[in-house]
Amino acid sequence: MGVIETTKVRARRVAEVAKNDVRELPLGQILAGDCVEAMRRLPTASVDLVFADPPYNLQLGGDLNRPDGSQVDAVTDDWDRFDSFKTYDDFTRAWLTEAKRVLKPDGALWVIGSYHNIYRVGAILQDLGFWILNDIVWRKTNPMPNFKGTRFTNAHETLLWASMGEKAKYHFNYRAMKTLNDELQMRSDWVLPICSGNERLKHDGHKAHPTQKPESLLYRVLLSTTEKGDVVLDPFFGTGTTGAVAKRLGRQWIGCERESFYRGVARERIAKELPLDESALATMQSRKSAPKVAFGALVEAGLIPPGTAVFDKKRRWTATVRADGSLVFEKQVGSIHGLGKDLQGAPSCNGWTFWHMEQSGEVKPIDAARQLYLLSVED
Repeated sequence: MGVIETTKVRARRVAEVAKNDVRELPLGQILAGDCVEAMRRLPTASVDLVFADPPYNLQLGGDLNRPDGSQVDAVTDDWDRFDSFKTYDDFTRAWLTEAKRVLKPDGALWVIGSYHNIYRVGAILQDLGFWILNDIVWRKTNPMPNFKGTRFTNAHETLLWASMGEKAKYHFNYRAMKTLNDELQMRSDWVLPICSGNERLKHDGHKAHPTQKPESLLYRVLLSTTEKGDVVLDPFFGTGTTGAVAKRLGRQWIGCERESFYRGVARERIAKELPLDESALATMQSRKSAPKVAFGALVEAGLIPPGTAVFDKKRRWTATVRADGSLVFEKQVGSIHGLGKDLQGAPSCNGWTFWHMEQSGEVKPIDAARQLYLLSVED
């Protein structure tokens, strides 16, 4: 198995080589054209993480209609069309080969797909020497139904997380993930809503991109496997979800995107994104409710963004929400339940009702945000 580097050791090593690496990289830029050709222009062993959302090769055989006769806005673009499985495999092997070249020895790859392509991608990345660390099931809380009623509803996608080899070092913020999940180990099944509402980018009343990924998904990927200042490469940049979340979390990013329309949408989107305050970016190092919702899910969803001030009802203590869902008060750090317990010197604390926040001049317990999250999931 690979070796997990400690944050301190990795930070010191990264700092030693960062200056040389950064000078040669087109940081904060979207490279136009074919992703394979674009990646070939990047220096070898210069990237910390590759997140790839490649074409799924859906092989759709015509229009898809709802029961009322309206047409489903599905993926019918040329970039998702391949003449054969061999053509798709050759393309996959080419971009994965370049991804492996540009990754640092302790770098890692994330790739997302559906049953149409993920098994082919997984076999090829193993052939190239990548070592799969986890397969993550993203279970969608609000998937598109199967309108024809001929199959099970496709309610999940699969992410593969891989290191550079069986013995390669890799980075994992285990403690931050546990904090994000209300002090429970983060599992390999992630329950997150699909991109919808205000987050869904529109152009002339239609989706700007048919397969825009939710920011909460990228938030979890980047928070778990990168550190502040790391370089994240997205070969299939689309409308820039990776870049937007990377900027927010203080990571450097590079995108590759051949479609000029998507590049324009992405640049406009990322320009509006504000990076988190330094104190909110910090993460912690190495309860009963129905239904179960982790406080970190509200942070990921933007309902309680990092940097938000929360306080007890009597305003004796005011804490700051951090990127992994932990709270910090002066030198004390903990979960919403743990910090509340420690501050009161109590045997336990229900953080949902103990902590409050102010929104539009009104003070509410943070549980109000949880109820909004549950409503959005149900929708």
